[in-house]
Amino acid sequence: MMRPPPPQVWQRRLCNTLALSQPTIFALSTHWARSAIAVVRISGPQSTYIYNALTQTKSSPKHRIASVRKLYSPRSSQLLDEALTLFFKQPNTYTGLDLLELHLHGGTAIIRSVVDSIRALHDPDKGVLIRQAEPGEFSRQAFANGKYDLTALEGISDMINAETESQRIASLASVSGQTKNVFLKWREDLLTNVANLTTLIDFGEDHDLEETERLFDDVATRIKVISAEVQSHLKKVRASQILLNGISLALVGPPNAGKSSILNTLANKEAAIVSDIAGTTRDVLDVPLEIGGYKVVVGDTAGIRSLSDADQIEREGIRRARSKYELADFVMVVIDPNQGNGTGEMMEIVQTLKNKGKQILVIINKEDLLDNDNKLMITKKVASELRVDEKLVKLVSCRTSTGIDELRAAMIQNFKIITESESADPVIVSSRTQDILENDVLYGFKQFEYWRDQDDVVLATECLRQSVEGIGKITGDAIGVEEILGVVFSKFCIGK
Repeated sequence: MMRPPPPQVWQRRLCNTLALSQPTIFALSTHWARSAIAVVRISGPQSTYIYNALTQTKSSPKHRIASVRKLYSPRSSQLLDEALTLFFKQPNTYTGLDLLELHLHGGTAIIRSVVDSIRALHDPDKGVLIRQAEPGEFSRQAFANGKYDLTALEGISDMINAETESQRIASLASVSGQTKNVFLKWREDLLTNVANLTTLIDFGEDHDLEETERLFDDVATRIKVISAEVQSHLKKVRASQILLNGISLALVGPPNAGKSSILNTLANKEAAIVSDIAGTTRDVLDVPLEIGGYKVVVGDTAGIRSLSDADQIEREGIRRARSKYELADFVMVVIDPNQGNGTGEMMEIVQTLKNKGKQILVIINKEDLLDNDNKLMITKKVASELRVDEKLVKLVSCRTSTGIDELRAAMIQNFKIITESESADPVIVSSRTQDILENDVLYGFKQFEYWRDQDDVVLATECLRQSVEGIGKITGDAIGVEEILGVVFSKFCIGK
């Protein structure tokens, strides 16, 4: 009688069988448009089969070796393209499965013919399962095969969508695993505290009352420390979230102070109409810019002056201007010292902004029209009238570009303060992660404190378990996590 193979052999056979039953997915990972190069990505157990069918070869492609191959139609043997092929043997791939990349010439007819040829190889009767990938499915495979956790994959999505240097740097924290390490540390600490409380539940009769209270107090003290760390992390994340949306910057000032000229100078283009006529800007004009690696949405607003001097349309523009600067992350007040009492309408606005804790810069525009002897005096006068530090007052000229570099440097310094990236790199996590930290993790801590005050160790422990499960949802290490995967990967592009 033959002896059955050991369990590890059966497990290996089962894994191989399951792998072969998985469909092989493919997608165009570059834009479907005419370009120099188009990349088709293929992942799954039939990757080698597809390679042999398209290249009309029998030998397996070599791992991590680039080779130029002629690609043929499997049906007609017609030449489709001469392409660079790259093959990666599982498990050392992005998805954890065999991965094939075809670097084609970027003509749309070539792309279509190759994609149609791959699709035609699908033959379920022979066990060859090939289909086009769904959005984010390559990354979903990577998660299922343990190549990345959810925080890293969401970081990859953020990195692909990054428009500025600061966004790129922020996304790297998740991709490199730094964000995951933070969550895993909290999870490990929480599990230790849950284990300590569990000993009270299981062996409470072996502890005297004083010892039980001391252990409960020790756990409560450690939970307060972890809770403070989570809240601090959330605060930094929310500040960094501005990097994705763009820092909202409002230009405020009297009519004809030069707000539109400042905007055009920062944008290096004619983004706003410049005129000597007061009230040229009637509505809020938002212009997205990149300044010092930061995404900034600059809002040029209607000139602020007495409503009695403005017509009906301009009054509406002034109302919108006030609404804009009250909601902005950063406000630059533009003053024309040649307009007489240029600070008159601005004094109340600046005090309101200061009371709201807004970051402010005051720009004295048209520096080229001032006498050199009067510049310092005017700077001191404006700072005194607006009750701001002289360091916040900048002299510039849009005509000669004098002071513009200094203005940009001051703006960038304010951006670092707003995003809390002055002393450390910014941190970006998804809104999903923020919600879980708030509604699962921190709420679990809050409930733990409540039941701790009630001396109910059982319910207090269950509340900590909720916090542990919350962190598991973030990284993907939790039971029932399938329901959140669709939300995560639906934001990915088809070829990722």
